[in-house]
Amino acid sequence: MSESNLQEVVKQKYGAAAKQAAAGGVASCCGDGELSCCDPITRDLYESSQIEGVPEKAVAASLGCGNPTALAQLQPGETVLDLGSGGGIDVLLSARRVGPTGKAYGLDMTDEMLALARENQQKSGLSNVEFLKGAIENIPLPDNSVDVIISNCVINLSGDKDRVLREAFRVLRPGGRLAISDVVVRGEVPAEIRKSMELWVGCVAGALEEYEYRDKLFSAGFESIEIEPTRVYKVEDARDFLKAAGLDAEKVAPAIDGKFMSAFVRAVKGAGRGRVVGPSCRS
Repeated sequence: MSESNLQEVVKQKYGAAAKQAAAGGVASCCGDGELSCCDPITRDLYESSQIEGVPEKAVAASLGCGNPTALAQLQPGETVLDLGSGGGIDVLLSARRVGPTGKAYGLDMTDEMLALARENQQKSGLSNVEFLKGAIENIPLPDNSVDVIISNCVINLSGDKDRVLREAFRVLRPGGRLAISDVVVRGEVPAEIRKSMELWVGCVAGALEEYEYRDKLFSAGFESIEIEPTRVYKVEDARDFLKAAGLDAEKVAPAIDGKFMSAFVRAVKGAGRGRVVGPSCRS
């Protein structure tokens, strides 16, 4: 499937999820109003004290696999960019942390999610927030303009992850930090899962192997790369979303036991690194 076709599938699925949340339901990456194919990836990511005061629809639209705002060590006055910001929960939480002297951007390509995020921003009363329309492969911000990039289970949905990471490197200031939650794979995965668009859109089939993630971050120019598992998925976790994708859960589930994990991915743009160096220019 081409990158443009993949983007269209993702748009449709996450547009439907936004409509579910906007209508007062809980967003589902399956598009059927049930969380079975997304659990346990999307559940229990935020402590109740952290989301106190956050608009309900922002919480309901969360389809992430982690809580990057809790781990990114955001400081007052910093500029933060959330790649694939969805209903805006991580942008709003980031805006609180960086305070009125800082700025939190959210980037999303889905009109329905952007509309929901802007509604949530108005309800939150936060003024240091801006939601941008665009693809994470082509970030509409200038070079060296952001202190921290976060993302919550979105980069794995891209058909061109190398480009996403190069763009992230480009917009980060020297010394800037990448602090994202994503699904990562350890070991070989059955071909049936890689071919399933339902699982790709639902945050699984597009996941990189751990060593691939490290290699791509290094190739983009990042330093101090760390991948820290935050939740490892077992066979029982996988059964529901395998069935939702039309796969034989009994056959496939044992082959993926413990191979998928949510992870916190950290990396730094080294001081003095102003622009990304293309692969052909490396020594």
